[in-house]
Amino acid sequence: MNKLSLTILFIGLFVTNVFAQQRPGPSSELKDVKISGKVIDQETKEPLEYATVAFFSKQQNKIVTGGITDTKGNFSIPVPAGVYDISIEYISFKKITLADRQLLEDVNLGTFEMQVDSQALEAVEVIAEKTTVEIRLDKKIYNVGKDLTVSGGTVSDVLDNVPSVSVDVEGNVALRGNDNVRILINGKPSGLVGLNSTDALRQLPAESIEKVEVITSPSARYESEGTAGILNIILRRSKLQGFNGAMTLNAGHPDSYGASGNVNYRTGDINIFNTSGYRYSNSPGNSLSFDRFFNKEFDENTGDLIIDNPDTFKDEYRETERIRKGFNTNFGVEWYINDSASFTNSIVYRDSDNESTTLNKIFFFDENKVLEDENFRLDPEKENNKTIQYTSNFTKNFKNSGKFTAEFQYEESDEDEASDVIVDGIFSETVTTLNNQERILLQSDYVLPIGENTQFELGYRGSFQDNITDYTVEKLDSNTNAFEIDTNLSNVLNYKEDVNAVYTQYGTKFNKFSFLLGLRMENTRITIDQPTSGDYKKKNYTGLFPTINLNFEISESENITLGYSRRLRRPRSRMINPFPSRSSITNIFAGNPDLDPTYSGTYDLGYLNRFGKFVLSTSIYHTHSKDTWSFVQFDTGETEEINGRDVNVLKRSPINLATNDRFGYEFNLTYSPNRKWRINGDFNFFKSIDRGDYNGLSFDNENVSYRARLSNKYTLPGKIDWQTTLSYRGPSETAQSKSEGVLFTNMAFSKDVFKDKGSISVRVSDLFNSMKRQSETFTPTYYSYGEYRWRQRSFNLSFTYRFNQKKQRQRPSRQDMGGDEEMMF
Repeated sequence: MNKLSLTILFIGLFVTNVFAQQRPGPSSELKDVKISGKVIDQETKEPLEYATVAFFSKQQNKIVTGGITDTKGNFSIPVPAGVYDISIEYISFKKITLADRQLLEDVNLGTFEMQVDSQALEAVEVIAEKTTVEIRLDKKIYNVGKDLTVSGGTVSDVLDNVPSVSVDVEGNVALRGNDNVRILINGKPSGLVGLNSTDALRQLPAESIEKVEVITSPSARYESEGTAGILNIILRRSKLQGFNGAMTLNAGHPDSYGASGNVNYRTGDINIFNTSGYRYSNSPGNSLSFDRFFNKEFDENTGDLIIDNPDTFKDEYRETERIRKGFNTNFGVEWYINDSASFTNSIVYRDSDNESTTLNKIFFFDENKVLEDENFRLDPEKENNKTIQYTSNFTKNFKNSGKFTAEFQYEESDEDEASDVIVDGIFSETVTTLNNQERILLQSDYVLPIGENTQFELGYRGSFQDNITDYTVEKLDSNTNAFEIDTNLSNVLNYKEDVNAVYTQYGTKFNKFSFLLGLRMENTRITIDQPTSGDYKKKNYTGLFPTINLNFEISESENITLGYSRRLRRPRSRMINPFPSRSSITNIFAGNPDLDPTYSGTYDLGYLNRFGKFVLSTSIYHTHSKDTWSFVQFDTGETEEINGRDVNVLKRSPINLATNDRFGYEFNLTYSPNRKWRINGDFNFFKSIDRGDYNGLSFDNENVSYRARLSNKYTLPGKIDWQTTLSYRGPSETAQSKSEGVLFTNMAFSKDVFKDKGSISVRVSDLFNSMKRQSETFTPTYYSYGEYRWRQRSFNLSFTYRFNQKKQRQRPSRQDMGGDEEMMF
C-alpha cells in the first residue's frame, strides 16, 4: 500500500499546485462585473438551454471564463472587468462572436437569435448515420452510436454487434473466431475491466461507448499480447465549452434496471469529465450433460479385453440464478496548460456485488438405464469485486517537432468469493477464494514528424503485476461434526509478471502508397510461487515483434491494405493454477503450471470500396501459431464419493499443442438505399488446422466454421426507428468434441422525444430464446453430450436524455481517440 499512498500524495500535490497556479492576468486586479443576456432559436423563438457563452482575453491569449444558459435561455456570468471577445455557441447553430467588447460594469447584452447552420447540421447527420468503417494503416474504426439493439444494454452487447467480433453464450469475446483478443479502454488497460473481463463487460453500460477500434494488425506501439488482435473501446468524452452530457435509465425482464450518464464541464483551461453507471440484473441460466462411461479395459500391448464391465450412465442438470449489482465511475480533470500542453488526472472506481445460486442434480443409471442413485448439490456463492485505478497523463506538442506523452497508472483489484455447499440437504462444504491484484503501468511515447507525410516514433512501456490467490476448501468431518481444511484442494498462488518493452516505428506516404514499419522488443519475467505445495518456478523470455502495414489508395473511395504482425499469448493465473474449481465435483476445471506462451504471426490482406450507396470491406488472413493452447477433457482416474459410490471425475485443462494454422476470409457490406433504410451484412469464414499429440493421443484436427450477421435498420412512420439483427455461429469441431451451430435474433425500436433531446428504446435480446451451446465430447473412456444456456430471452426499456447535445455527435478530435497519434495517410 506504500505505492498507493505515494501515488495519491503525488497526484494530490500536483493537482493542488496546478490549480494554485491558475491565476488570472492583470484584469483580476479589477472588480468582477456581471454580464447577462438571453439566447433563443431565430426560427422558433424558443430558448436554447445549455448554449455556451465564453469570454476570450487577447491579452492573456486564453478563455478567462464562461458559462451556459438556463432552461429559459438566460445567462448571468461574473467576469473580471476588461476587454474580451465574447462567443456564443450551440451545436448545429452558427456561432455568434462579439469582438473587443469593453466590460467595465454590469451590463445586459440583450437577446441573441441563433441561426441553424444547415451545412454543419447536414455534416453531423452524415457522420452519425453512416456505418462508418474508417480505415487506418493498422485498424478499422466502427461508430456504434446508432445501433438500437444495444440501447440499455452492456459493453458485451455492443461488441457482439461489431463486425469481426462475437460474444459467445458464456460472454467470452472472440475476434474472427479467436478468443485471444486483448481488450483496452481508451488505448490502455483499464480498471473498468478489472480481473474478470467477461463479467465486467456485462456491467459497463453501452451508452458510455463512443466507438470501437478493431485492430487485427496492431502496430509496434501496442503491446504484443493478443494473438487475435486488439479491441480498443473509446469512451464518450466532449471538448465543448460549458456543461453537456447524457443520462440513460433502463429496466427490463428478467429483473434488471440501471442508470448511467456521461457529463463534461469545461470552463477556461479546465475540462472536468465523468462517466458513471449502476446496473442490476438477474440472469437465470441452465445446463445439462449426459455421460456414458466405458468400463471395459484392454491390454495396451495386445489390445485384448481384460475387464468386461458394463457401461454406466450419469445425467447432470444444473440450474443457475445470477444476480449482478455493479457501480462504476470514471472521473477526471484535464488541464490545458497552454496551447501545446495538457495534464490529465483521472480515477476509476468499480464495485460489484454478485450472487449466484447453482443447483446440481446428478442421477446414476446402470447398463439398462435403471436409476440407481441421485444426488443434489446446492452451491450459493457471493462475490465482491472492487477496483480502483489512478492515472496521470502529460501531453506536450512541440512546434514543428513532434509530440511527447508520458503516463503513470496504478491499479488495485480485489475479488472475493465465498460459497456454502449443501449436499442432499446437509451443509457439508465451504469454498472461499480471495484474489488481490496490484498493477503499475509506465508508458512514454514520442512522435516526430519528418516533413509533411513522414513520421518517426519511439516509446517505452513497463507493466508490473502482482496477483495473490488464496483458495480454501473446508469439508465437514462426519466424525467430529466440524469443518476441516482439505489440504489436497486448498492452495495459495503468488503470481508475479513484469513486462518491459521498447519500440520504434517509421511511417511515410508518397503518391498513393503509404507504409508503417515497426519493431517491438518485450522482456517478460514470471514468478509462480505456491507455498502450500512447495512449487516455485521462474520464467524469463524475450521476444522481437515486427509489424508491417502497407496501404495503396486506388482512388479516394477505394484502397488495399496489407499487414503483418507477430503476437503472443501469455498464460494468466487462472490458466496456470492447478487446483480445481468446485462448481461441480465430477466435472472440474484446473490450470496447468507448465503452460508456456503462444507465439503467432498473422498476415492480413484487406480491401475497402465505397461505391454509390454501398460500402464494401473485405479481407483474407492467415495466422500461424506455435505452442498453441487447447482445452482437453479427460477422465482423471480419480473418483469422488457420492452417496457411498465412487464417481469418475472428469477434468478440463489447457495444454500446449504443437501448431495451429488459421485461414480466414471476412466480408462486410453496407447498403443504404435512402436516409430511412440501412442494411449491413457481415460474414466470416475460417479454417483451423491443429497438429499435436498429448499423452499418446493424437489431437490432429481440421475445423471449418463460419459466422454471419445481418442487420436491418428502417425508419417507420412516426419517425420510429426499427432494427433487427440476425446472427449465426456455425458448427465447430476439435479433436475431442464438436459443437452445433447457434442462430439468434435481436430486435429494437426507438423514438425521439422532447424535440430530439430524448430517446425511448425497446429492445428484445434472443427473441426466439435459441442462444445456447450444444456439444458432444468423445474420448476412449467416455462419451458426453452437453447443453449450456447462459441467459434466457430478455426485454429492456430505456430512456436517454441529452443536454447541450444533439442526437448526432460531432466527429471527435484526435485526442478523443484513446490518445493514439493517427497516421492520416
